[in-house]
Amino acid sequence: MNSVTVSAPSNIALIKYMGKIEGSGNKPTNGSLSYTLENLRTFVRLTEISGPVDQWKAFVREDLTPIELSEKGQQRFIKHLGFLKMKWGVTQNYLIESANNFPSDCGLASSASSFAALTLAAAEMFQKTHPQSWGTDKKTLSELSRQGSGSSCRSLYSPWALWQHEYAENMALPFENLHHLVVIVEDSKKEVSSSEAHKLVTTSPRFEGRVDRAEMRLRDLTNALRFNDWHLARQIVWDEFIDMHKLFETSTPSFSYMTDGSRQVLEECQKLWNKWQDGPLVTMDAGANVHMLFRNDQLKSFASYREQFAANFKVMAFEGVKSNVH
Repeated sequence: MNSVTVSAPSNIALIKYMGKIEGSGNKPTNGSLSYTLENLRTFVRLTEISGPVDQWKAFVREDLTPIELSEKGQQRFIKHLGFLKMKWGVTQNYLIESANNFPSDCGLASSASSFAALTLAAAEMFQKTHPQSWGTDKKTLSELSRQGSGSSCRSLYSPWALWQHEYAENMALPFENLHHLVVIVEDSKKEVSSSEAHKLVTTSPRFEGRVDRAEMRLRDLTNALRFNDWHLARQIVWDEFIDMHKLFETSTPSFSYMTDGSRQVLEECQKLWNKWQDGPLVTMDAGANVHMLFRNDQLKSFASYREQFAANFKVMAFEGVKSNVH
């Protein structure tokens, strides 16, 4: 039986994808900009099977964290594989096995890496048997991956990805190989999924004007990074994730991912910035955990932050392409 194994990285949006056009296959209401997290990866193994339907199970490997998916979550994987099979004209059935090297469903964008990995695995598998059926260029694969998880379309590019319409594209910016630190405030499965959050935010009175605010920040952040204005970039990124979390807290019904631990980490980040007038880009996704991105010349600060937060929280720290988990 044919089998392929691939992996794809997660990504962290600095300008957020939160709000999608209904019935569009996850097209966003506003553009987003992300940094690819090469060390946080999902691994997918796709194997031909003789059974009557496609199946999913956890990928068991010593170096990976098995994913525990609900029936709904499993069917989401299987549905996306069915969509990809339809595009390639494939009738063979497959077993999908997937696992992460990081916690899932807690605001670390595991759906982005998961659906990017599944799309890449399917493309590699199908090209063996149907090489002329569908393109495998990045834009095509990004557009296909978007149908399973919107943010996954950005995980096909590194280090920066811009997503505005059907697919993401690479964006050339002067900051590469950033040091990444994530403070794991909460690693259990979140109560409100990102998919549900996309629906609920549209009920917030703050959603009116959200698209304009996000697009303005996208322009301003892009310019700040291009002109090496890290201080301005940091403020834009901070305002953006706070804006997103205020949408959650003012929706109907309202909900919040932010915990006391999240606030503690953010307050400490603000104190350190005020003290040194420098520091990392700080952001949060749809979850309680806090991401920080450091420039190459901030390696000492990176080590200091890692040591400080590791005293009270689990910290995942990645120095350039090297990784270290505390």
